Amino acid sequence: MHNHNHNHSATQENIGPKYLWGIALNLTFVAVEFGYGMKINSLSLLADAWHNLGDVAGLVISLVAFTMAAKQPTNIYTYGFSKATILASLANCILLFIAISSMGQEAYVRFSHPEATSGITVSWVAGIGFVINTLTALLFMRNSELNSRSAFLHMAADAGVSLAVLIGGLLITYTGIEMIDPILGVLVCLVILVGTINIFRQSFRLSLDGVPEGIDITVVEKRILQIPGVKSIEHLHIWALSTTRNAMTAHLMLEDKLSASDQEAIKDRVRKEIEGEYVHHCILETSLV
Repeated sequence: MHNHNHNHSATQENIGPKYLWGIALNLTFVAVEFGYGMKINSLSLLADAWHNLGDVAGLVISLVAFTMAAKQPTNIYTYGFSKATILASLANCILLFIAISSMGQEAYVRFSHPEATSGITVSWVAGIGFVINTLTALLFMRNSELNSRSAFLHMAADAGVSLAVLIGGLLITYTGIEMIDPILGVLVCLVILVGTINIFRQSFRLSLDGVPEGIDITVVEKRILQIPGVKSIEHLHIWALSTTRNAMTAHLMLEDKLSASDQEAIKDRVRKEIEGEYVHHCILETSLV
């Protein structure tokens, strides 16, 4: 356990500043985008602002994950504080669902009663967003850590959304078709909705101590049963300690003629087989049958 904490702490020291830069850049842009979106009545800018605000929350959650993973467990929170990141992710999804609902209602009104907006302003604000999202993506491009890789892919996709809004602004400018703005707003909302549903599903699953995605408990059981001396497994549980770390408990039924040292050797073999690939913390009990 101490090694895991040390590694997470070292990781935070290496990439913490990148997250802080990403948060600062995107939060500044969100304020600008919200301001101009309300000033020129642009639904596409407001929708993209909510999108980027969700990204800021995602970066904050990832940074908190590294920070809290480095904290030592207490007598009350014996598993530590890392699971707070799951709850924070769940709360972030709920806020985004509320924002999507609000934007959807506004889009419905705009389709019925289109409002004039400045296409050129939409374009240059979205252009700033494209630059900031691209710069933020580059911060994480060469880092192989899972959260950082996820941040890179997310910000790269956001740069594409900003580019689409930029092009939409130019189309409004040169065609004068005001309906383009609410259409873009709806498209951005759909992009947010798809991503949010996926994150909500994962967060809800982890908050109920479900088996984390990417782990097939039947595969884990089969790999353990292939170890000589293991006859069966009872009470096999795998759950998330945080968004990045998993735990497992299992009761191993072993052959009745095994010595105490043989039992310990089997438990060590199980840990080597399972830890790292599937889980990061493994508790095993044994019985002879």
